[in-house]
Amino acid sequence: MKTIDIEDLPWQELTRSADELFAELFPVCRSLTGEGVRQTLRRLAGVTPFELREVPSGTACFDWVVPDEWNIKGAYIKNSRGETIVDFARNNVHVVSYSVPVNTTMSFAELDPHLHYLPNLPQAIPYRTSYYNRDWGFCLSHDQYVTLDKEDTYRVVIDASLSPGSLTYGEAFIPGDSGKEFLVSTYCCHPSLANDNLSGPILWTLLLKVLRSRKTRHSYRFIIIPEKIGALAYLSHHEQAMKKVYGGFVITTVAGPGEPGYKGSFQGDHLVDRAVRQAFVDADKAYVAYPFDINGSDETQYSSPHFRIPTGTITKDKYYEYDYYHTSLDDLDFVKAAYLIDTLKMYLLTIENLELDLTYRSLNPCGSPMLGKRGLYPKVGGQIRQKAAAPAHASGVSQA
Repeated sequence: MKTIDIEDLPWQELTRSADELFAELFPVCRSLTGEGVRQTLRRLAGVTPFELREVPSGTACFDWVVPDEWNIKGAYIKNSRGETIVDFARNNVHVVSYSVPVNTTMSFAELDPHLHYLPNLPQAIPYRTSYYNRDWGFCLSHDQYVTLDKEDTYRVVIDASLSPGSLTYGEAFIPGDSGKEFLVSTYCCHPSLANDNLSGPILWTLLLKVLRSRKTRHSYRFIIIPEKIGALAYLSHHEQAMKKVYGGFVITTVAGPGEPGYKGSFQGDHLVDRAVRQAFVDADKAYVAYPFDINGSDETQYSSPHFRIPTGTITKDKYYEYDYYHTSLDDLDFVKAAYLIDTLKMYLLTIENLELDLTYRSLNPCGSPMLGKRGLYPKVGGQIRQKAAAPAHASGVSQA
C-alpha cells in the first residue's frame, strides 16, 4: 500500500502556502543566530508544529564553538551631503552578516577595504559574511560603487549587537516501526536570498506537514538549523542517535527556474541515491546529476568519518551553479512557488520509494518449502526437466 498518493494531495493549497511564506519571510534578516532566525522558525512552526531549541553561545561543538548572538536594527552609508548611498532598510544583503557595530565618519580610502561588489555582475549586491572574524563591511552593486566620490568623506553606521545569547534550531520526529531512520535537514541562516536559502525551509515545512499526516514505515528526523555550526551543534548533542541514522537529505535551492538536479551521497549508490534516481524515472523527468563533493552544505558534516550518513540533495538551480547565487538577484522574481512544488513532488516520490523498498524473508528458511500442499507442484512427479516427456506430461496432465 502506498504511503503517499501524489495525486491525492491538495496541491493548490500547498502552492498558495509556499507563495505566502515566500512573501512573508523574504524580507526577514536571518543569520547564524538572532531574532530573524527565531521569527522565521516561529512562522514556519505555525504551518506545522515543531520544537524550537536553543544552544548557548560558547558551547563547544567538536572543533567549533557556538558564536555570540548577532542582531541588527539598521545600517547605512551617507556622503558628506547627507545623501544615503547604501541602506540596510532597502536590502538587508547590504550589510556583511555578523558585522560589529560602527558609528563614525571616514575617508573613502578608509571605507574602501570594507566594501564588497561584483564587477562581473554589476547590478547585483553580493552576499558576504564575517561569522568568526570580528570585522564589518557593506555590500553594494558595482554600479553603485563606481559612483562613489573618492575625495568625499562618509558617515558609516551599523546599529548591531554581538553578545552572549544562543543559536536557535527546530526539530520534529516522525516515528516508524521499520528500524530505519532517515534525516531531513535544511538551513535557515541566510538573509533575503530566495532560492538559497529561503526555498529550503519552506519546502522542508511543507514536506513535514504532508508526511506527518501519513503513517510511515520508516522514522524521519526533521531538523532546521543554521548551516554548518547548526549541524555541528546538533550532531554533538545527538551523537549516538545520529550515528544510527541510515541516510538522509539536505534540502536547499529548490525553487529556481532551471533544470532539476541531484547531488548524490558520498556512496553514490546508497538506497537514498537509488530512491531518487527511480523517482525521476517515475516522474519521467530528466535531471542534472552532480557527484558528491565535500564543498557543499551540511552533507559535509553528516557524511564526516565519525557519522558517515549518506546524504543527497534534490535541487532546482543548485547552489554554485546559477549566476545569481549569493547575490541580491536571487530574489522573489527568480523563484516561483510552482517550481518549489515541483521539487516537493520529487522528494515525496523519493520517500515513497524508500517506504516501498522491502526485503522479503522466507518463512521456511530450513530447506525448500512444500509446494504440493500449496497447489504449486504437479500431482504426478518424475517428468520435470525430462527431455523425452511430452509437453502434456511435463505439465502434469495425464492422457487417456
